[in-house]
Amino acid sequence: MNRRQYNWLFLIIPLIALAIWVDLSKQITITNPFKPQTSLIDRNVQTQLGLDLRGGLQVLMEADLPSDSTVSSSDLNVTRQILENRANALGVSEVVMQVAPPRRIVAEFPGLQDPAQVIASLQETGLLEFVDMGTTPVLVGTVIQTDYGTSSTTTGTPAAALTDTPTEAPTDTPAISPTTDPNATPAAAPTPEVAPTIYHTVMTGAALSSVNVQSATLGGFNIAFTLKSDYSTLFADYTGSHLNQYLAIVLDKKAISVPSINAKITGGAGIIQGNFTQDTANALAIQLRYGSLPIPIKVVESQSVGATLGADSVRRSVIAGIIGLLVVIIFMGLYYRLPGFIADLALLTFALITLMLYKLIPVVLTLSGIAGFILAIGMAVDANILIFERLKEELRAGRTLHQAIDLAWKRAWPSIRDANSSTLITCIILYWFGSAFGASVVKGFSLTLALGVLISLFTAIIVTRTFLHAVLDNIKFTEHPRWFGIQESHYESD
Repeated sequence: MNRRQYNWLFLIIPLIALAIWVDLSKQITITNPFKPQTSLIDRNVQTQLGLDLRGGLQVLMEADLPSDSTVSSSDLNVTRQILENRANALGVSEVVMQVAPPRRIVAEFPGLQDPAQVIASLQETGLLEFVDMGTTPVLVGTVIQTDYGTSSTTTGTPAAALTDTPTEAPTDTPAISPTTDPNATPAAAPTPEVAPTIYHTVMTGAALSSVNVQSATLGGFNIAFTLKSDYSTLFADYTGSHLNQYLAIVLDKKAISVPSINAKITGGAGIIQGNFTQDTANALAIQLRYGSLPIPIKVVESQSVGATLGADSVRRSVIAGIIGLLVVIIFMGLYYRLPGFIADLALLTFALITLMLYKLIPVVLTLSGIAGFILAIGMAVDANILIFERLKEELRAGRTLHQAIDLAWKRAWPSIRDANSSTLITCIILYWFGSAFGASVVKGFSLTLALGVLISLFTAIIVTRTFLHAVLDNIKFTEHPRWFGIQESHYESD
């Protein structure tokens, strides 16, 4: 076994140990040794099950525009991305959203516990405004009127003019005329109609570049934001001239936060301070980060979906998969003998690494996804069979084990490469088809199959070859031909 093979072995063994650790874990937490109170990694690695295995909610959404209006594919895709980000930020990490042209989006939420909250979040149009309150703030939750969108304002652009105080529409007080009858009861003066206060919008959510939640120095949480470069000067001028005044953050004309301006904010970065908990700070950050949709959306239909297979069927499917894997392992061992058992180790390595990647990416496992994984196992076995058949031929031709292993791999590689390349091309086509037509079943199958094919190539090219050299290089084939599935008499006659 040469130095290069030893190097691969030192890489493969830790990789297998890592895969076993991840596969057996539900939560991975690695503490920062320099800051014990913080974690370098804190991640949930539970296996994510799809709608057909776990049940959940299916929602059909449509552009809330007149039927004769045209919805561009780019706007629809951007809307899907924003809606998916909203749902993921709410903790629905297995959400599947797909565009169904020309104006619909299909969303699936496996294992959803609070469908009302998610549907309400998805339906929000998300017009985000930073509104000048002057020195008199409104309460959080108050619905206000702003001048954004009126023909006389240019609010939301970097060149927007800023006003110091909110404006009020003029009111007309009707005149009161005296009565001619001295005995008549004086008529009550009509109550003047007070027009609502119209506040000035300094800028909209289009000015935000990024929004994040961070820990406050004295405990609690703050919200840090950065602005796009075009708005940095505008915001610096505004905050510098409005110290100790209030700037409301308004979503769909409702105030969600009313912070005061404590200092001039330069450089396009600022912090929103308040009595935030982690949940309230995260909720506000979500609204700031994903507050604006290119097109309004309405929910056309929503329905709860039960697990179509059920817990008992899932259990039986797992048992069937284990039995199938054991049958393949036994067959490889009996037919190819010692190389077959080495291939079994490579096959188990393939299964461990695949499951680890499913949990880390994460891949949402559906019934079609499981089918893709099982098919990938078959392709991994196929690569080993091609290598071992060539190995037998080289041994019968009188090669040493070391030579036979290298020659078998080199001569089997073109067939392995071509077979797996054609499968990957098919997976790409299937994934494109599933994305274009909203067929999540096709996407799940193609994704798991493609991932399995790539991992099987790694195990066939690297793992199997390294294991073969590690075990067989010190064995004399002429003394143990039966260990390789070759009859002694046949070998001697050759």
